[in-house]
Amino acid sequence: MDVIRKKRKPMSEINVVPYIDVMLVLLVVFMVTAPLMNQGIEVDLPQANNEPLDIDENLETLVISITENQEYYISLGATSENRAPSSLDEIGRQVTQVLGANPGIQVLVEGDTDANWGTMIALITTLQDAGVANPNFITQPMQSL
Repeated sequence: MDVIRKKRKPMSEINVVPYIDVMLVLLVVFMVTAPLMNQGIEVDLPQANNEPLDIDENLETLVISITENQEYYISLGATSENRAPSSLDEIGRQVTQVLGANPGIQVLVEGDTDANWGTMIALITTLQDAGVANPNFITQPMQSL
């Protein structure tokens, strides 16, 4: 009596159910943490009745913020890794280095509504000394009554 053994074929299916579970857990985690991530410095922008600037989304931007406490913050791009306030001399040095590496960078200034006017003028003077020809100001649109 010959016993005929069937050859086993290797299983070529991948069980994707555990991967779907992991993906759903990661999706929930990112959905919960995304709104909690604070990008930039909290600044109460002044209102102005100006047309929006044509900012090229593909170019890097250098954003310098002035808070109501007359503190300067510098951030390259949308996120700010260094949340510690910087001195005016340090801002000038960093802007000079960034402009040396990337002369076409867009420099934007956002100042709090309650910031001191002298603080803003000191920053603009420092930026001009660093080589910024014309910094752009970030404002909010006017709200109609």
